[in-house]
Amino acid sequence: MNPISWLTAYLVLLLGVPSTQIIGPLGSAGSLAMVFGLASFLLWVVLRTAAAQTSDAGPQPVRRALAFFLFCVGLTYAWAMSHPISPDEVSPADVAVLALISWSGTFLVAHDALDTLPELRTLVRRIAFGGGLLAVLGLLQALTRQSWVDRVSIPGLTVTQVAGNFDRGGFPRPSGTSVHPIEFGVVIALLLPIALHVAFHDTTHRVWVRWFPAAAIGALVPLTSSRSAYLGAIVGLVICMTGWEARRRWQILGLAGVGVVAMLVVTPNLLNSIVRLFSGASEDPSVASRTGSFDLAATFIERAPVLGRGLGTFLPKYRIFDNQYLLLLVTVGLLGTIAFLTLAVVAVRTLLRVRRQSDDPASRDLATSLVASVVVGFVSLALFDAFAFSQTMGTLFLLLGLSGALRRLTSEGAPVPPSRPPTRQDAPSA
Repeated sequence: MNPISWLTAYLVLLLGVPSTQIIGPLGSAGSLAMVFGLASFLLWVVLRTAAAQTSDAGPQPVRRALAFFLFCVGLTYAWAMSHPISPDEVSPADVAVLALISWSGTFLVAHDALDTLPELRTLVRRIAFGGGLLAVLGLLQALTRQSWVDRVSIPGLTVTQVAGNFDRGGFPRPSGTSVHPIEFGVVIALLLPIALHVAFHDTTHRVWVRWFPAAAIGALVPLTSSRSAYLGAIVGLVICMTGWEARRRWQILGLAGVGVVAMLVVTPNLLNSIVRLFSGASEDPSVASRTGSFDLAATFIERAPVLGRGLGTFLPKYRIFDNQYLLLLVTVGLLGTIAFLTLAVVAVRTLLRVRRQSDDPASRDLATSLVASVVVGFVSLALFDAFAFSQTMGTLFLLLGLSGALRRLTSEGAPVPPSRPPTRQDAPSA
């Protein structure tokens, strides 16, 4: 298996195939990316079982944190199924566990299958490029006020819902290939730090090629009309700036300033709309829905505070919590929620350690960018029920896996790829 090709295929299915199109007979578990992720998990199990020796460079803290979270979710699932449960909650619980296993499969392949730093950087470059293409689609949707993905018909797939046009304050809200503009905005914000890393450090390509993803994403963010995208982009940029030299900070701030001026000239009402999203947040029904959920969530949490009622068992017909952490407290309890947050903390601490110990500027910057993306992902989970949106979680788990891979490949004693005989392409030119 070529891990780069395998993970690239997953990336295409995750970002390129509209999330509204699934394999009909599989129902909620029928997205191509989810099925591919389950295959990744099985593949990882087979490879780990068949391997004569492990290639680990010592303990792998990020993978251990994932194992702890999976154990806690399994515990809550067993607890839920061993107690009286509404029949219509069983299938969603099964799908939720399958989705988590699918995301974990991608995590594990990304974490363990990459053999060298050049392979990791190649995959990071492809992720950034995929984000750039997704941003171009979003720009097209915003400028034409058409979804375009509703014109895509993939043989064998069933459309679960018609892709519609979303609007806020008179401005269109692009959704890309996502189910909803909120998810699209979060995915774009997740990929912005990775795109900036590629723009500054991908010296193997021309300037316009390596800057294309960052430029496309940067142009799209103001047009998302999404608080989640704005907050995520700001958080990601601030974290990235902590690892940049002063000159680069001023360059990015200068570009941002030029962008604001251009926005004022071209669409002055857009800036006012963005400001109103935050200044008028107290009057926004979506914000009121989030804050109004705390009391209801507390009543459910009190019934099973430690283990919860089971992942996936709290159905939308009961209430939609636009806050994944509230939903986790209800479904997997304090134990599962702490385990999930531990995964974020371990990943960030591991990346910061890589940044301190590495002598390679590109690896140091990649560690900072991954910290930014991981933090953006976990902050965004407080703004919507992210586990119901596979594109967001698939992207986040892929980046978490790459975080562990970066640690493994840069740590002392990391495996050295086998040497190969020189080829004609390696010979120096005359």
